[in-house]
Amino acid sequence: MDIEKSSSSSFEDLTNADDTNDIRGAHVNESETSEADSAAVQSSSNSEDNPKQEEDIEDEIECDILGNKQLIKRIIKKAPANAKRPNRGDLVTITYTGKLEDGTVVEKEERFQCHVGDFEVVQGLDMVLPMMHVGEVAQVSIDQRFGYGTIGLKTENPPETVIPPNANLIYELELVDVKYEDFADLKSFDVLRKYGARKKERANYFYKRVEYNNAIHLYRRALDYLDNRDGDPDAEFGKEDIELSNSDLQSLLEDRLIVYNNLAMAQIKIGAYDAALQSVEHVLRCQPNNPKALYRKGRVLEGKNDTQGAIKLLQKVATLEPENRSVQSDLARLFIKARRDEHNEKEMYQKMLGQAKKMEQKTNVRQKTPLVDNSKLKLIGFLMGTILIGVAGVAIYRYKY
Repeated sequence: MDIEKSSSSSFEDLTNADDTNDIRGAHVNESETSEADSAAVQSSSNSEDNPKQEEDIEDEIECDILGNKQLIKRIIKKAPANAKRPNRGDLVTITYTGKLEDGTVVEKEERFQCHVGDFEVVQGLDMVLPMMHVGEVAQVSIDQRFGYGTIGLKTENPPETVIPPNANLIYELELVDVKYEDFADLKSFDVLRKYGARKKERANYFYKRVEYNNAIHLYRRALDYLDNRDGDPDAEFGKEDIELSNSDLQSLLEDRLIVYNNLAMAQIKIGAYDAALQSVEHVLRCQPNNPKALYRKGRVLEGKNDTQGAIKLLQKVATLEPENRSVQSDLARLFIKARRDEHNEKEMYQKMLGQAKKMEQKTNVRQKTPLVDNSKLKLIGFLMGTILIGVAGVAIYRYKY
């Protein structure tokens, strides 16, 4: 489940050129032999006489959901009549077994509960669930793109590869039950905290896989269950008729602040600095000296090119956590960056001043040039006038004498 293709998978064109070629070939064969035509008519007649048999045949045909052979569903066991279908957000109970193409079992869950569309199972299964009915059993073939992708799946302790990279998977999936949860189902503190913790842990899983968009989606879903007061303990709870003790409210608040901190870090990773700033502010509103929130806010300010503001926040974090080497390293890096920025700024101003002086000198030269030309013109005019007066005087003198 790659991060960029998770939250809203784009369904591809269902047109299949191979199928079209097969149909054309079938028409050619039918036109060549009258015996084939007769068989086709007989088959059509049998289908009309026994529609149930035709439906059973259709159920056995593979359903290429995306039209590109990357997600294929085949019904193994039909659902009872009038069985319900899940919608996005519904709580479903499923049983599934996942295998590699060589038959090795890599995943197995019995009566596992999850919310449709929340990426709590592999993406291919999450996409198929809304197409199933309660009681149905299906085989789902999933390309690595909608499975565990180029990363695969590894255990942490001990580190072991469970699903290799680029592995295609085959699941046997049973939809056991579906339930739409209304407010009455979420009035319990245990339910709210359980769902919130489950979404948070799944979000952490995606964060470690560098699938930040999926992580952000699930952190937000966790906040939906950890109430909607956005970190303000004095705000109204926003869910009528719910009764929680002060200790329960405090527990939900602490969980919510942890989620906001994690959400901010995921948002920083994708460059969503304004959204990340809002997330950390929710934490700092309740805990002004929360080191993680202050550190993340410093990262946000650095991303927004406010180096001095980032330095002040990290200095405060260094005071709160003097043994934190990561903060010390980031502070040293920011100081170097600040000096470099200051040096570059001075050079820029010097260049700007130098260009301004050059422009001023050019302007002065242009202003002086017309003055020189005017003085020359005056001298020439004076000389010409003198010569003309002299010539006129000589002419008058000769005329008289």
